[in-house]
Amino acid sequence: MITLLDPAGYRRTPWKNGGGTTVDIAVSGEAWRFGRTPIVEPGPFSDYAGFDRVQVLVAGSGLVLETPDGEIDVRQPFRPVRFAGETPIKSRLEAGPVEVVNLIGRREQVKVEMGVLDEGRTLVLRPGTHIAYTPHGDTELAIQGNERKLAADYALRIDTDVTMRLTGIVGCLLVASVTPETAPDVSRT
Repeated sequence: MITLLDPAGYRRTPWKNGGGTTVDIAVSGEAWRFGRTPIVEPGPFSDYAGFDRVQVLVAGSGLVLETPDGEIDVRQPFRPVRFAGETPIKSRLEAGPVEVVNLIGRREQVKVEMGVLDEGRTLVLRPGTHIAYTPHGDTELAIQGNERKLAADYALRIDTDVTMRLTGIVGCLLVASVTPETAPDVSRT
């Protein structure tokens, strides 16, 4: 099943630590959530013990996540990073405010991955839920060979119980994948 997600239906949720607001693009109860978040000043991240997080910078540059074990480099746009939700993190902004896209999943229930789908690239999606999101500009992709256009800030939710192929035709999309905890990871070709 493929569902268009319209920005008019996105939900705004305050951060657990009170430091900002996330725009939730897609949510599944307490199991996982996918959203876009502005980070306008440095500060601590919310504690998401028991969750895995994947984050990608989509606007601005110079984001660094400071942890007790060292830095997580999120300086470059469209390079997803992964970390445990219980990791104590404080953000550092080296070049002003940024925006990130987050995928957060309860580790005992689901696996979460995020890929970048550029023009000419194909992602193989395993059974599960996938969100193809266009953070900037209009894009076009093919789902099993069927072409679809997406305007900026729109998304497609793809719920599938079979393996599917997504191919980028125009622009750059983020593809968030949520699969049952025992499923294999998303493949890239």
